[in-house]
Amino acid sequence: MLKEIYSFTVQDTHEVEEKTKEKRKNKEGVAEEVEVSKKVKKEVPVQVIIKEPTRRELEEADMEYSIEMSRCIKKGILTKAMLAKKYSDTGGLLSESDAGRLVDLYGELAELETAYTKKSLNHRDITKVPKKQQEEIRELNGKLALARRDIVNLESSYQSLFNHTADTKAQNRIILWYITHLAFYKTEEMDESKPFFEGSSFEQKIDIYYKKDEAADSLFQLSSGKIASVVSFWYFSNTPSEKEFDKIIDDIDNPS
Repeated sequence: MLKEIYSFTVQDTHEVEEKTKEKRKNKEGVAEEVEVSKKVKKEVPVQVIIKEPTRRELEEADMEYSIEMSRCIKKGILTKAMLAKKYSDTGGLLSESDAGRLVDLYGELAELETAYTKKSLNHRDITKVPKKQQEEIRELNGKLALARRDIVNLESSYQSLFNHTADTKAQNRIILWYITHLAFYKTEEMDESKPFFEGSSFEQKIDIYYKKDEAADSLFQLSSGKIASVVSFWYFSNTPSEKEFDKIIDDIDNPS
């Protein structure tokens, strides 16, 4: 059984074979009961599962993020820190005080992420490490959450400015990586869950992703927005609760 981050159910329309019994006359004119099969469209509940990534998958995703960052920088695309530094030195759309604050926050975030990685390395389940180390990891988690919140609040005022930075493109890439690797589905007839996007490599999974989108695959259309929202919220949050995920799905199902 998959260890999951979250799961939800959608009602997909499947063509199923339904068997019924009818009375028909045979060659001798005698009525007899016969079994008749016909195909009908029926709503079938499908459980969509976002599985918890393994340590290896986390490392592979981080590698993909780094590769995309490097690729963007080589093409001349600035990082958020480089952009903020540029405006702090020269002025412009970003105020000097906000630019300076962002530069400091990016530096603080990098230091906290390094410290967190060192503390939690080889410990996916922090409940299995000594209590003192658990407290240190939780404290770092809290500081990371605060730093990310402050960055998001500042960046939101200059959203269009940061949309095309190397960081944003790398974040979009890593979220797509998680979507294509962590999404699974299961129906009542299936013995075990199957990957939503088949393939042995990221590129193969991306290809399946776009093929499902272009073919207007019914399960993809029902699930893709919810999968993306859940994965994005999980990626940008620290230990989100099931209630928070429930609210995301409810907001999608019942837009105000």
